[in-house]
Amino acid sequence: MKLLIFPEVDADRLRRIQEAAPEMQLVNAATTAVAMREIGDADAMFGKITPELLAHARQIRWVQAPTAGMEDFLFPELIAHSCVVTGMRGIYADAIADHVYGYLLCLVRNLHLYIRQQMQASWNPIGGEEHRPSTAVGSGIQSDMDRAHGQLRDRTLGLVGFGHIGREIARRAPAFRLRVVAVDPQCDVPTPEVQHLWPTDQLPQLLEISDFVVITAPHTPQTAGLFRRAQFQTMRRTAFLVNVGRGVIVDLDDLCAALIAQEIAGAALDVFETEPLPNTHPLWRMENVIITPHVASSCQDLAERHLAIVVDNVARFSQSAPLLNVVDKRVLY
Repeated sequence: MKLLIFPEVDADRLRRIQEAAPEMQLVNAATTAVAMREIGDADAMFGKITPELLAHARQIRWVQAPTAGMEDFLFPELIAHSCVVTGMRGIYADAIADHVYGYLLCLVRNLHLYIRQQMQASWNPIGGEEHRPSTAVGSGIQSDMDRAHGQLRDRTLGLVGFGHIGREIARRAPAFRLRVVAVDPQCDVPTPEVQHLWPTDQLPQLLEISDFVVITAPHTPQTAGLFRRAQFQTMRRTAFLVNVGRGVIVDLDDLCAALIAQEIAGAALDVFETEPLPNTHPLWRMENVIITPHVASSCQDLAERHLAIVVDNVARFSQSAPLLNVVDKRVLY
């Protein structure tokens, strides 16, 4: 049994992979030429397979992708091929969930605005200093300052996509006393934290009732361009959009138009149609928008998690056991 690794991995990772299946022959290909030569009799591959490599593969049965997203990995010949493709789905879920809750807390507590003011040494409470309650009166009367600082409690979080990331976000919701609803094409039994799990044709209903709309869906033909002006106009004017899924899901021109028209309250975005987001883009200058440069999945132990999936699947493949994270190539995830 033979496993081709391309691009090559470092010596430590190679050792860990070999230990998972000592009887398996490993080829750690440093160049395309080596990979082309060695893939002919390979049973499996870890790395980026191309149409040219696949055309030279005579007996390949399994390909381990190095990524979770499949939109840039799969191609027609690979989709049609009988080999199994597995991905890195799930290893980013908790880091992305942390990122999402960071966004939500910023948006309701104005932290993104205060950070900007700090850079200007500006003491300027949202709602106005003049509305701060005096010590004589206390907090017995709601002020503009109070009204400007919301809470997550008793709000509705709408998840567009209920895979590993969506489930991890939902799992944390009770700590903030959030209601959770979700839409997903695979409408499985929801977790206890989810009030409703609907098929994707119920997206308008989710948009109508959600205070936060969080996109965690993958890039598929069905999700590309899913959020246009009509979807923003269906959302509450007080609602916020969060996208940690794929940039192509949200049309940025329509999002800008909706923000300018105050059809939604704001947005927090980690992914974009074009990356890097051009420095001339109007989103950069909108105070009610938080932008992070596609870093939501980053975390300190990510490389170890990544290797753990490879090692586990190599061991499983060598023992003819079921593989982790099998991709449905027809739907691209």
